[in-house]
Amino acid sequence: MADATLTSAPTTSLTPLLGASQRQLTDWVIAQGQPAYRGGQLHRWIYHQGIRSLADISVFPKAWRQQVADIPIGRSQLHHRVTAPDDTVKYLLRLADGHIIETVGIPSAQRLTVCVSSQIGCPMACDFCATGKGGFLRNLATHEIVDQVLTVQEDFQQRVSHIVFMGMGEPLLNVDAVVAAIRCLNQDVGISQRAMTLSTVGLPGRIQQLAQHQLQITLAVSLHGSNQSLRERLIPSARHYPFQALLDDCREYVNQTGRRVSFEYILLAGVNDRVNHAIELAEHLRGFQSHVNLIPYNPIDEADYQRPSHRHIRRFVQTLAEHHIAVSVRYSRGLEKSAACGQLRASQSAK
Repeated sequence: MADATLTSAPTTSLTPLLGASQRQLTDWVIAQGQPAYRGGQLHRWIYHQGIRSLADISVFPKAWRQQVADIPIGRSQLHHRVTAPDDTVKYLLRLADGHIIETVGIPSAQRLTVCVSSQIGCPMACDFCATGKGGFLRNLATHEIVDQVLTVQEDFQQRVSHIVFMGMGEPLLNVDAVVAAIRCLNQDVGISQRAMTLSTVGLPGRIQQLAQHQLQITLAVSLHGSNQSLRERLIPSARHYPFQALLDDCREYVNQTGRRVSFEYILLAGVNDRVNHAIELAEHLRGFQSHVNLIPYNPIDEADYQRPSHRHIRRFVQTLAEHHIAVSVRYSRGLEKSAACGQLRASQSAK
């Protein structure tokens, strides 16, 4: 919504207010015949009080509140909420058009991370992914992305410190709304861009497009294979993006932004988790300003892949380390049932 113009058009065609900057909100209240300082009030009540209706802003004149009560803020409705034993909370949120998306709140001693979705479903159809198995409906709007963070923050009654764009969807297929959401979450909600990570499988031209925005986020590129043929087996879109071309674009991203790239690699038992795969991966990444996040697989009913043994995980880590590749293992937190992204939404939709 960074370039949107808020108007006093009929409520059926209004753009939701969530996602607008303080300047845009100020312009809007002035257009409504209100003094400019109400723009700052509106900004605070949307982003820090979490209102869901303009009628709830007690500092506004009652008559004006009634007049604008039907103008949409852009908040979702909580459809379903499940808490895991480790206190991770998975939410299903119902959007204004009735569609359902997932978001996750991940607490720890020092932080609260939100895993946000950028699309309803995902068109990438990765072979191991529950979201990809469910098909694709549409991109999320900026306000629908920002709303996920506000929802988690309100539910936990704790300030969100970190954001990862690792939920449903491919963020770089919705880059305009995602970038606008990142700027809004930074400038309006107050979360540092350096505490945000955007995950992508990589699309030709899109990493360069992202670099032009000069964001201070961490780019996380999902490799999941140590060579082109293995990536194509797991990620169908990889056939349009040669392995070396992807890595060259990542190197250029580092050059343009000065930000390190993180590579994600889901370990699938017997598929991509052997020592030869680790050696091959290390050869590709030698001399790269990067970090590898290994993610042991969460099995889903829709695919036959399995999680590798602890022994294979340790050997993969050791091999990368021996080849001087920075590496860590990210064990998934959250639900023991429907843990993978997209599974909870699919299970609820089937009811």
